[in-house]
Amino acid sequence: MNVLSRLKETIQKKPKTYYLLVSALSVVGIIFISTNLFFTPNISAAIDEDPDGFFPQDYKIISPKIPNNVTVFGEGVPLENFEVYERVDREILVNTYWHSATILAIKRAARWFPVIEPILKQNNIPDDFKYLAVVESNLENVVSPAGATGYWQFIKSAAKQYGLEVTDEVDERYDVIKSTEAACKYLNTAYAMFGNWTMSASSYNAGMSGIDKWSGLQKTTNYWNLVLGSETSRYVSRIIAMKLIMENPSAYGYDLKEEDLYKPLKYKEVELTSSVSDFAEYASALGVNYKTLKLYNPWLRDTSLKIKNGTSYKIKVPDEGSINLIKE
Repeated sequence: MNVLSRLKETIQKKPKTYYLLVSALSVVGIIFISTNLFFTPNISAAIDEDPDGFFPQDYKIISPKIPNNVTVFGEGVPLENFEVYERVDREILVNTYWHSATILAIKRAARWFPVIEPILKQNNIPDDFKYLAVVESNLENVVSPAGATGYWQFIKSAAKQYGLEVTDEVDERYDVIKSTEAACKYLNTAYAMFGNWTMSASSYNAGMSGIDKWSGLQKTTNYWNLVLGSETSRYVSRIIAMKLIMENPSAYGYDLKEEDLYKPLKYKEVELTSSVSDFAEYASALGVNYKTLKLYNPWLRDTSLKIKNGTSYKIKVPDEGSINLIKE
């Protein structure tokens, strides 16, 4: 028996039940219609009443504001030039809304800026160059497809040129202190060539010879007036964007608390003057495991190290109680 037949039979046998059911459904329908009529928001009215406060997706996406006056490396940025303004605007937009990478940069900066800043100061390099390291590696020991390595992204030849040891056993590009010192040597050399920090910074991306070539052909020593490839043209604006966001994260929507930030590594140094055949055993003798030894000394690239007479290295070991080690 189908549903209609059953309903017909019910009506015939129990007409009162039928009429009660119809009445109940009618009441429910009236309540539903009345509720929607009187209480459903009128979207058009809401938009008319407060056009800036109605967001159907429950959040709003804005174009972050650029301060009226911006400097980088102590040099003014000519934002009155619409093309320069739009270059900077693009990088602020990209990095403001690239949430994961920017949050990680802010977190890591709490650990690595206290290491980088005094080295820049000792070498008379403007403090803003710490943001160049953010742009290069997001403050992480990474390797590019071209082989550029570490926080400051040195290729092997440039690393050796500026005093870094690069072998199968030791690669100081992974040492944040020594690679920062090498970056300072490069930047001071570039400044001696170009006479301003903005051009020097752009050469970190395109090379000193590249910037010198284009500067000569285009007859300008002003970075902002050079016609360059896309990456180098964007490069200094990316540094500016990271500076503005990281100096004032809340202005760009980032709400990180002190406990969210990565803490600086506390360590003591042990001088290593003789060869090590097994770093796992050596780590154990120092009271740590192999992984922790590599974490604090990422420049050690093998499980062993041959040391020539008269050569020594400083090995970092975490202070007692500074980290929670996973015991074997």
